[in-house]
Amino acid sequence: MLNRDLLKKVKKIELSTRHLVNEVFGGEYHSVFKGRGMEFAEVREYSPGDEIRTIDWNVSARTGVPHVKLFEEERELTVMIMVDASASGAFGTRVQMKRNLAAELSAVLAFSAVKNNDKVGLIIFTDRVEKYIPPRKGRSHVLRVIREVLNHEPQHQGTSINTALEFMNRVLRKRSVIFLISDFLDTDYDRSIKQTSRRHDLLSFHLQDPWETKLPNLGLIQLHDGETGETSLVNTGKASLRKAYQEQAKLRMDQLQAFFKLNGLDYLVIRTDIPYVDPLISYFRKRATRNR
Repeated sequence: MLNRDLLKKVKKIELSTRHLVNEVFGGEYHSVFKGRGMEFAEVREYSPGDEIRTIDWNVSARTGVPHVKLFEEERELTVMIMVDASASGAFGTRVQMKRNLAAELSAVLAFSAVKNNDKVGLIIFTDRVEKYIPPRKGRSHVLRVIREVLNHEPQHQGTSINTALEFMNRVLRKRSVIFLISDFLDTDYDRSIKQTSRRHDLLSFHLQDPWETKLPNLGLIQLHDGETGETSLVNTGKASLRKAYQEQAKLRMDQLQAFFKLNGLDYLVIRTDIPYVDPLISYFRKRATRNR
């Protein structure tokens, strides 16, 4: 049984993302993900200007009149949403926690897929796969996906993107669209990401909070690492410490972005303190233009 609070959360996300999906994002999604190919639709009589190579010689011979084959896009896709549920997702210093942002982003992507008659599946992972929902169609299925993301209580704290991608590649044999939503506080996943991108259409969304790149001056504070369990006292009043923290964060970001760019992989930073709508739409429009 679903509790009332969870139902309210699901309904709120559905309502908040409906306009974005119906009026704004749905078209961008369709233009980016064209489908697996072309499938036969029908034949009609040849008209001047038609491609000669599309002539259906069998039908033309039977009728005595030239006919051409018409094809349409094979629209149906399989979409897998992969959500990092590790302990670092329970962090957010501005509008919302990364975990809540992941749920809303998942909803937008899932509703956009279903609107285009695509199948949607879900993988929730920490340092192991904790939840797998096979791809299916329909609004009720999408609502289940959102409920699972919102209501999932992680059994483990760490992160293993490699483990999640290996599992996904085992269960999805056919080429699919993969949305990887994570804060990428992990290592040793380079090879699995490159392998996955060769088999599937992989898009990585990097969830980030502003404190992860720039530490504010709050004096002496206690910091807790949810994934390792370590706790330490840090004097954020020291300018040298804040500078070193910022430089280290920048180095990590530069290396991460360089990896994705060097390998021609799709990657977008989604911040907890900035509305994601415009960056997401702008990114998808650029991708659509690139794929033409």
